[in-house]
Amino acid sequence: MGATTSPLPIAPGRPARAPFIAADVGGTHVRIGRVAGDHPAQVHDYRKFACRDFPGLADVIAHYLATTPGVQGVRRGVIACAGHALEDGTLLSVNLPWPVSAARIAGQLGFDDLRLVNDFEAVAYAVADLDAHSLARLSGPARAPRGPTLVVGPGTGLGAAVRIPAGDGAVVLTTEAGQAALPVSTDLEIAVLRALRGDGDPAAHVAMEHALSGPGLARLYATLARLRDLPAPLPSPDAISAAALAGDDALARDALDLFCGLLGSAIGDMALLYGAHGGVYLAGGVLPQIREFLPRSAFVPRFLDKGPMRGALERIPVTLVEHGQLGVIGAAGWYLGLHKQFNE
Repeated sequence: MGATTSPLPIAPGRPARAPFIAADVGGTHVRIGRVAGDHPAQVHDYRKFACRDFPGLADVIAHYLATTPGVQGVRRGVIACAGHALEDGTLLSVNLPWPVSAARIAGQLGFDDLRLVNDFEAVAYAVADLDAHSLARLSGPARAPRGPTLVVGPGTGLGAAVRIPAGDGAVVLTTEAGQAALPVSTDLEIAVLRALRGDGDPAAHVAMEHALSGPGLARLYATLARLRDLPAPLPSPDAISAAALAGDDALARDALDLFCGLLGSAIGDMALLYGAHGGVYLAGGVLPQIREFLPRSAFVPRFLDKGPMRGALERIPVTLVEHGQLGVIGAAGWYLGLHKQFNE
């Protein structure tokens, strides 16, 4: 069910007093690694599991602990999840397949300590390692001045976080950007928005992630098919992306280009709203699959199409990165920082 890879380096931090696990949990996959208590810390025994194969998150972690040599006896951990971690240790999320409570999972596993952190907050904490996981630079210069950095991307939902430099460290601002209203501008996008609203209230809220996510791509494909009175035979976002990349399905290609254009416009808005002149990193599970399509799509033109602010956006590096490992790396770094904060 999972595959072990080589150790993953994370940013140096004061080591925890005992090994712990770090997990990155999305709506589709759970990625887990073991963090040793050395300095600099490394993530070992990295594995990836499909959420659909397990009845709950505790079951995924228990399977990892039982089937991975070298992790038996670990009783501490951190979980990066898509959603908002509440003060009581539970998670508010619309995209996870099961409820998540740190206290309940810790009890089921017999853990002494288990913490939750937002998944994009975790990736933002790994910002020092993002360039090492770069897949492509889409726009802007190779380097940016010190400043706020935006980490954003579509997966099962649409996540975003902002890393703001502060002294020798940084503060990470978590957001619910995916729940903000979907921005549209072209006649086609307006027609698609109306269709997504259905027959209900014409002012009904359509969240960005309703279109800008893996399930959102499938909605855009089906909506274009309805608007054009065409069949929509492709069953999944992966199939739509593959057909668009193959170049032999006009509907799939148009749906993916619509997706990329909307995403570029939305992320351009976010870059201006958050003052992200320190750079934009695109993560999430969807974009690495379309890394060849993205540079040829409407993404960059729509990102830059902000009137008099175009020049400012042209100076912001926009980089596509591999999210999966970074979620684990960032969660581990966040946990080490928490340990340092309370043990110095």
